[in-house]
Amino acid sequence: MLDHAPIPGDVQVVMLIERDGELAIHVDGCELMGTDTHGSEDALADLAFDRLGPLDAPRVLVGGLGTGFTLAAVLRRLAPGGRVTVAELVPEVVRWNREHLGVYAGHPLRDPRVDVFVGDVFDRMQGDVRWDAILLDVDNGPRAFTRQSNGILYTRQGLHQAWRALRPGGVLGVWSSSPDRGFTRLLKKERFDVEVIRHSEPSQGEIETHVLWMARRG
Repeated sequence: MLDHAPIPGDVQVVMLIERDGELAIHVDGCELMGTDTHGSEDALADLAFDRLGPLDAPRVLVGGLGTGFTLAAVLRRLAPGGRVTVAELVPEVVRWNREHLGVYAGHPLRDPRVDVFVGDVFDRMQGDVRWDAILLDVDNGPRAFTRQSNGILYTRQGLHQAWRALRPGGVLGVWSSSPDRGFTRLLKKERFDVEVIRHSEPSQGEIETHVLWMARRG
């Protein structure tokens, strides 16, 4: 273990683990993400930008910094005049990205188009900014919560707030470790146009399949 830190407002601990030259973030022994596999995080950003089309100065909100790959994928697609805010609850995760993880994702926090918000992404969605895209890579998605308060993001209250925070035509992208038909129904109830996409990739000799929702505000 390279480092560990408490999760604000929780009893659980987040840990940075090194194994065979790769790094991973764990919460109480459960791996959330690692540097060896990040295709679904890349896809979360790429699929959202594919649906946005060309914009001169897009504003993007990323919920969850993690190992930095979602942010890095956003930056590859972001126009020079765009801005991206990444919201990360755990200050130490931001520090780990600056000190340990950045080299794996190409040091996205060094990009001048990036703003870091240390806090809950739900709080950031309640500000005055209207976003072209909101990408949520928080916890393990709608079902598995390492921090129970993350659950509000995936309720009707959280999705209604996301809808209000998006500009017309904006895209809410959600990453999940598993399918959830109930969550798809909630998105539709909140007037999103919804696509459910499965993304598979090899990981440690096996095939991992994750689920990505692309929900557009009509």
